[in-house]
Amino acid sequence: MFSLREKRELSTAIQELIKETEHPELPKDREIAFSIRIEGAEVWSWAIIRNNAAVTYPGINPHNEAQDKAS
Repeated sequence: MFSLREKRELSTAIQELIKETEHPELPKDREIAFSIRIEGAEVWSWAIIRNNAAVTYPGINPHNEAQDKAS
């Protein structure tokens, strides 16, 4: 549903929002691990956004990349 660039940007923004809470149970010495599922308008339209460090070899979906307005 999102391009690789969009997923990376969303992940970074989510990471910052979580850090801003300064919750005492969050790790201070490493990236915060998370996974968020975003459901689109159709049953087949969804995305999983994870923290950037968790995705070492991302798969590229040409359909999603073609929808990215920035590319």
